[in-house]
Formats: sequence, structure tokens, C-alpha cells
Amino acid sequence: MNRFFALHVVALPFALVFLVIAHILALHEVGSNNPDGIEIKKVKGPDGHPLDGIPFHPYYSVKDLVGVVVFIALFASVMFFAPEMGGYFLEHANFQPANPLQTPENIAPVWYFTPYYAILRAVPNKLIGVILMGLAVISFVFLPWLDRSKVKSIRYRGWIFKTFLFTFAVSFIALGFLGLQHVTPAYTRAAQFFTLVYFAFFVLMPWYTKIDKTKPVPDRVT
Repeated sequence: MNRFFALHVVALPFALVFLVIAHILALHEVGSNNPDGIEIKKVKGPDGHPLDGIPFHPYYSVKDLVGVVVFIALFASVMFFAPEMGGYFLEHANFQPANPLQTPENIAPVWYFTPYYAILRAVPNKLIGVILMGLAVISFVFLPWLDRSKVKSIRYRGWIFKTFLFTFAVSFIALGFLGLQHVTPAYTRAAQFFTLVYFAFFVLMPWYTKIDKTKPVPDRVT
């Protein structure tokens, strides 16, 4: 146990450094964004500042401060008044006395981990299931390189991208539901199908974002 804990302590800084590097590379690849997906640095005023840009302070600092206050209020409400949230945050099984002679009927993670748990159970091979579960999380890191569309904002994208995005959202919700259910042949086949739909969103992205017909993007922020 001590070696396992020490390994996690050593690996955590390297994982954080990797995430920071991945974030910087992704930001360098696609740059900052706005709802219209317009590059505001193209149109500058006499002072050299973008005409469609606004200062970070006080606009963004105040906006982010409101979000932080709302999050802290909700977090404190859950912590002090409903820490188990009806079994969705702390499952009911955590309050049952441990019985070394009986295995729980249904071992499942917290609901927000169930989509990846469903992917793990959908694959008969345990090693491949663990690999796919990890890829399901890491795949989001590669989105800046997988997306080949010249349009950044979804407002000006075509129906192909929106269809793939909708099917991805449906597959994620369906996997979350299947991860909470008992293992049956029907649920396993459904989990395998939605796992394919989940990964098709990433694997096929270089293709469908390239052929997708987009709308003209305005030069200025509307």
C-alpha cells in the first residue's frame, strides 16, 4: 500500500505537467475562441488593439467571480445540507456495514463515472476494456488536431458536424444509464453499440469536419 501511494505521489506532478503542456499546445494550435469563432486580431484600431476585443479586467474577472461565487454556494449547500444527495454523490452502499462473507449485488461507480464504466464492461477482454476506458477520457485532448474544419463556431457549421455531435451526446447519456444497470446480454450489446458511436465521433472527425459544408463567417463580431 505504501509503494502504491508513493507511486501516485510521484506520478501526479508528471501528470499535471503533461496536462499543462497539452493545454499550451492545443491553445497554440487553435488559439483563443469566441462565440462567433472570429479571429479578432485581424481587425485592429489605430492603437494596435483589436476593435472587437475587450480588456480582461474588469469584464472577465467580474464574470468569473460571479461563477466562482455561485459554485461555492452550491458546493457549500451540498457539503453542509445534502452530502449524499439521495445517493447520487455518496451511494447508499457506503452507509451499509461491511460484510466480508457477502459480495454486493451490483458494484458500480458514482453516476458521473458510469459512461466510462459501461465502456469497460462492454469489452470482454479486461485489458482492452481498460485501454478503451482510458482512451475515452484522453480523446478530448486531441480534438484541436482532429478537427479539420476552418470554422471554429458551431453557428456556421453544417448539418454533418451537428449530427455527429448529437449522436455523441446521445451515446454518452446512454452509456451513463447502462453503467448503472445490472449486466445482461441486451444491455451489453447496447453498451457495445454506443461505445462504437462514442469513438466514431473522434475517429471520423478528420473526415466529416473536412467535407462538412459550412456557412460564411463574418469579419466582425456581431
